[in-house]
Amino acid sequence: MLNDFKTRYSYGGDEFIFVELSEEMSLDVNFQAMAITKKMKEKNIPGILDVCPSNASYMVRYNPDQLDANDLIEELKQLESSVENLDDVVINSRLVDVPILFEDPWTHEAVMQFRDRHQDPDSTDIEYAASINGYDSKADFIKAITGAPFLVSMIGFVPGLPFCFQIVPREEQIEVPKYVRPRTFTPERCFGFGGGFSVIYPAQGAGGYQMFGIAAAPVFDKEQKLPDFKESMVFPRQGDIFRYRDVTREEYDAIREEVEAGIFEYHKKDFTFKPDDVLKDPRAFSEKVLRRLYHD
Repeated sequence: MLNDFKTRYSYGGDEFIFVELSEEMSLDVNFQAMAITKKMKEKNIPGILDVCPSNASYMVRYNPDQLDANDLIEELKQLESSVENLDDVVINSRLVDVPILFEDPWTHEAVMQFRDRHQDPDSTDIEYAASINGYDSKADFIKAITGAPFLVSMIGFVPGLPFCFQIVPREEQIEVPKYVRPRTFTPERCFGFGGGFSVIYPAQGAGGYQMFGIAAAPVFDKEQKLPDFKESMVFPRQGDIFRYRDVTREEYDAIREEVEAGIFEYHKKDFTFKPDDVLKDPRAFSEKVLRRLYHD
């Protein structure tokens, strides 16, 4: 196994099997979940209706009239064994430049509205996060976020929301707690952080992650008007690699004009890699990603 945790297989009513690979998120466990669910889809097992991969787990919906739950669990165990070392796993990914306006006025207004629900009401979310992560300034903290890319580890919570885990050595991971009590309002496209994950909220709604800024471009387009959304109303895909780029208000406004005109496209490049490329030296892999995205 990739960790000491023994995989849990749980029945979810008559139609679901939930598989928990680990109690904590790590890059190797996430790659394992990706590999298992990828192989499951490729096998096209009769009776499987849907497969939903997550950060350190996955869920399978099946037709009980076609597939026995215990037989399915045995199949899943074999798939887990087949990807134990990840040597033959190849991930087809995209490198994506994601413009972020940090400390924008709209998110800041929401930040100040809910100070009574925060661990430190006397500071902003980004000031608090910078402090507890040992950074001397907000600027240094933003550099840490933008200095290395993030792996899209799952899509969920609401349609189109990407959970992203930074590709850095474990000791450099940024971690922040969620709000003490959830908010009733979060701006659309808010760039947030909770635990070890960054997110972009696809739509206005409730939330509990710390709010650092706002994405210039959408991750969800119900009407599929923009070129990046022609195949799906959800842009992020599990396995994508996002590089958050700090932009000025002027660039943010220019991107918003392109979005409103229906002509904006993310700067992105197709990219293929193996999990071992990341796990052996995450810092070197991140540098390679940035070179490929902006220079190659």
